[in-house]
Amino acid sequence: MAADMAAWGFPAGGIAIIIGAKGGIGCALVDAAQQSGQFNGVLTLSRSSNPALDIGSEAAIREAAQHAAAQGETRLVIDATGFLHGDGFMPEKSWRDLDPSHMAKSFAVNAIGPALLMKHFLPLLPRAGKSVFATLSAKVGSIADNQLGGWYSYRASKAALNQLIRTAAVELKRSHPEALCVAIHPGTTDTILSAPFSKAGLRVQKPETAAAAIMTCLERLRSDASGGFFDRAGERLQW
Repeated sequence: MAADMAAWGFPAGGIAIIIGAKGGIGCALVDAAQQSGQFNGVLTLSRSSNPALDIGSEAAIREAAQHAAAQGETRLVIDATGFLHGDGFMPEKSWRDLDPSHMAKSFAVNAIGPALLMKHFLPLLPRAGKSVFATLSAKVGSIADNQLGGWYSYRASKAALNQLIRTAAVELKRSHPEALCVAIHPGTTDTILSAPFSKAGLRVQKPETAAAAIMTCLERLRSDASGGFFDRAGERLQW
């Protein structure tokens, strides 16, 4: 089994990059990447890193990517950024709650920002050998799975993110046949983002548990999984 796991993993050397590294799950992903022993180093990027990476600024994203390129061969990039609530906004329960500022914020952080990350970080992936760009999406972004309604901005922005990932994967395949671009649903995790919505009886996992599962999932995915939407266990989710 150990030999099979090694075959699924990343080539020796290279670096992992965690974006949104100061968040609850971002911090745990940094630890998981370090503990995996598969990388020469783990670069952490956030609004408080040097250089700072603000998901709303293409100039900051470009500068961070240039900095990353100088650190070594990029084998793994995980985007752990996201917006669900804050700045006076909460997920909408009804169309009556729709607010253009809230929707713009959701799309800026959950779709446009990750798209710009792909623009500047996908070119860093090596042309040979396995490499991965993964972004944390959400199952509520699945159109087919939507049976409850509500959460308009979050659902729609994550659905947009899934389409962006799928589209980028098609282009990436042409020049990087062994690279993957995927969306990952981490599950409900005990973080500030999900705290207001953790109901009694709902299975909530620790960030460390989610991060370890995500890392194992990414290690096991093969190149034909590029463009897919998966949960942390590697099961495909509906679009």
